[in-house]
Amino acid sequence: MNLLIRADASTRMGSGHVMRCLALAQACRGQGGRVRFACAEIPPALEARLRSEGMDPTAVPPPAAGPGDMARTAALAREMDAEWVVLDGYQFGPDSQEAMKGAGFKLLSIDDYGHARRYVSDLVLNQNICAAPGLYQERAPETHLLLGTRYVLLRREFWPWRGGRRRVAPEARTVLVTMGGSDPGNVTLGVIDALTALNNARLDVRIVVGHGNPHLAVLEEAVTAAPCPMRLLKDVEDMAGVMAGADIAVSSGGSTSWELLLMGLPGVLLALAANQDPIAAGLEQAGAALTCRAPAPGDGSLRIALEGLIGDPQKRQTIVERGYDLVDGYGAARVLSAMAMSC
Repeated sequence: MNLLIRADASTRMGSGHVMRCLALAQACRGQGGRVRFACAEIPPALEARLRSEGMDPTAVPPPAAGPGDMARTAALAREMDAEWVVLDGYQFGPDSQEAMKGAGFKLLSIDDYGHARRYVSDLVLNQNICAAPGLYQERAPETHLLLGTRYVLLRREFWPWRGGRRRVAPEARTVLVTMGGSDPGNVTLGVIDALTALNNARLDVRIVVGHGNPHLAVLEEAVTAAPCPMRLLKDVEDMAGVMAGADIAVSSGGSTSWELLLMGLPGVLLALAANQDPIAAGLEQAGAALTCRAPAPGDGSLRIALEGLIGDPQKRQTIVERGYDLVDGYGAARVLSAMAMSC
């Protein structure tokens, strides 16, 4: 099938919407379909990433989700003979859905917490552990729900790791830090401070910073002054490879959480936005992650959590096994199968 994907990314909103749609796009391309992105906002580095994948993003007029946006999106879908339009973003409410349905397209809405309240899409995908039908009580009779971690969208770089089983090291040495594509509040710096407070010269810290991070100069200074080896990794494309080389992670509680679970990488999750709170809490309740507040001056909770995780291989192994129970890496294929059955 051919897909037109409408999603945005920016320093303010991060890159999670576009990146999970890229996973669906890669799976569709793998089945012989054509995919095109339509974006009102997208950072240059992420735009280049999509172009390198052969999914040239095309601009739509602001405001996002306005009449001009939806008209342009529908026109682009007609140009490429798309059967489906995918909407991913909290700006897309019932009016956006009705516009796409009225233009004659099958519609998949990707959602996290029932933000639109009313749904007329053919399919609604919520890949989160906290997804439940009660979030979508006001939906059309023909709207079907794809709920839960069976449908987690993971990019092609993670596919070779499906079915893997990690045995944890007796002591965690390599630490991965990733706060998403932008990190406007510079939470990464607070994580560096917490790692520095461990005063553990045996640690090897790898800090992934995205294309939208505005704090590179400050982070470079902090890394240089750290008591253990720290490296900034910029615009990483093989995130799976970086995760495979780490023993533990400190991550935001968004889409990266699912990548950690597939890779068997035990992590401490920091909920950096309201929509990440139930994800982090659900994963902690399932035993698949630890959670912590975003670090603040004088708050040692992250340092304490890291100390416990580094020195407790049994705790790390339990987290790994719980994660494998939740995410198997075949979510994109299941979503495409549901789409094909709805045609």
